[in-house]
Amino acid sequence: MLPLAVLINRDVKAVPRDASVRDAARLMRDTRVGSLLVESGGQYVGILSETDLVRRGVAEGLDFDHTAVHLVMSSPIITLDVGRSAVEANSVMSERAIRHLAITEEGRIIGILSVRDLLVYFKNQF
Repeated sequence: MLPLAVLINRDVKAVPRDASVRDAARLMRDTRVGSLLVESGGQYVGILSETDLVRRGVAEGLDFDHTAVHLVMSSPIITLDVGRSAVEANSVMSERAIRHLAITEEGRIIGILSVRDLLVYFKNQF
């Protein structure tokens, strides 16, 4: 079984907490990612996913140009240590109903694991 270190995307994309939702959505589109970590004061304080944009932004009719990311992000960030298995990551993501999981090493976020990453991994296992 491959370790999570091989499966994760280490090119973590982040956005300031006060950035507009529209700017964050454009960054997600341009970098082709489904989530962004949200930064404040040099720390990650939340995660913004496509689901957050739809459920807390579009569905609520928010003005994307004048709504800050921190108003629609998910917090706290759900994490899993890089030493855990893909099966454990899958379990956490399933139980928490999330599609993006921050992976940590020694308490520091080093990458993001997506449901798509797990799908590819499990497809190749069988």
